[in-house]
Amino acid sequence: MTSPHQPGAAPSPSCPEQAAVPPPGCPAHAAPQQAPAAPDAHAPVRLYGPDFAAAPHGVYAWLRQYGALAPVEIAPEVPALLVTDYRAALELLNDDATWSRDSRAWMQTVPPDSPILPMLGWRPNVFFSDGPAHVRYRDVIVDSFRLVEPHELRARVHHAADTLIQRFGDRGEADLIADYARLIPLLMFNTLFGLPDSYSDRLIDAISGMLEGNSPEEATAANEAFTQYIMELVGAKKVQRGPDLTSWFMDHPNGLSDEELIHNVILVMGAGNEPLANLIGNALARMLSDDRYYSTVSGGALTVHDAINEVLWNDPPLTNYSAHFPVRDVFFHGTWVRAGQLVMVSYAAANSQFDTTAGHGPGAGGGSHLSWSAGPHACPVKRHALLIATTAIERLTAWLSDIELAVDAEALQWRNGAFHRALATLPARFTPITPDQAGATPWHNSDSGPSSSTRPEPTSTAKAPASAR
Repeated sequence: MTSPHQPGAAPSPSCPEQAAVPPPGCPAHAAPQQAPAAPDAHAPVRLYGPDFAAAPHGVYAWLRQYGALAPVEIAPEVPALLVTDYRAALELLNDDATWSRDSRAWMQTVPPDSPILPMLGWRPNVFFSDGPAHVRYRDVIVDSFRLVEPHELRARVHHAADTLIQRFGDRGEADLIADYARLIPLLMFNTLFGLPDSYSDRLIDAISGMLEGNSPEEATAANEAFTQYIMELVGAKKVQRGPDLTSWFMDHPNGLSDEELIHNVILVMGAGNEPLANLIGNALARMLSDDRYYSTVSGGALTVHDAINEVLWNDPPLTNYSAHFPVRDVFFHGTWVRAGQLVMVSYAAANSQFDTTAGHGPGAGGGSHLSWSAGPHACPVKRHALLIATTAIERLTAWLSDIELAVDAEALQWRNGAFHRALATLPARFTPITPDQAGATPWHNSDSGPSSSTRPEPTSTAKAPASAR
């Protein structure tokens, strides 16, 4: 532990040689012929921008010199404390008496136009609630997803994967992020929440516009399109229920209000989309750049499950999140934290604290990674996410058996952002497949799963939530 100091401050660290991207002012990395400047112990380190995106683990190595918590900036004028220590992270995530998820007081300290508010602004959903309210929302989500049978979910993934592969299979090349990994979750959630395939492109365009909008106008238009999509979804299910998540949310005995229903549907779609897309993309990148997985697709010592596990340990799709706010001033692992101050957990830094060659980390009995978070707010549907990611990757590599990277692995670019570890693109090439070729193809496959274009049965009473039975 570090010695006591002022709230939110930390002792000045020395610059570790392993820090690939040291913060500005690091004397060991000063530009030639420039006098080195002493690092400012109170200046937060930026968790955004191309330098951080390119080599975040170097930044985490630097931040660990502060102790268990380090001062960071997650967006312009938005400071936070970042937990980089594994045990401190577990302690925080399991202590809901000291740490709250309610961000409403903190929001008053942030510029109203800050781009960070969509991720951290309070809403009546499972992310930003505590105590009985959190349990109430979480039960709705857990009970409803429990009604999604694994074999049905796998068939839906097959159907979504085949639909996408049909779009680019005859080209012999694809961007596996834009053409596949980012779209699979959206196709899945569109059908799981109960809208026909004809709505999929609307959801894809809206989410893509919010994530990649090139201007505030485009982002605003995309947000409006997403809002319209959600309103039509809820409106349709009020008229006629179906065997889908929206209907099960509505019918749950916990009785969500319209506002709570909308915000929890939005939350599940958003929380499910970005991390799941990143998990699929990061795992594919690892498999296609490492001969332990692919000398050929049919050979290789490691499996899809190994790739996903390595990603969850080393490049988690959601790297820094779990926003918490102490309910009182607290001295936590050597740092004073003010009541209401933003503290986030770095899953990536906590995971990478372990040396996997020394009996820790994946497959070595060193405990569990934190990529699903932990404690009361741990991911409630990680089994479903793992099944979707694993099946999506297996389906792609089954149809495109000689797929390989179209660029050197070192040339891959990562998207900016404090919260995620996400590839901008993943160019790949393969032998083209066409509908008229001999043998099985996505066009002729019979195991494509149920099409949501077919109107489901009008009642969901055959599968009432578990707590209602």
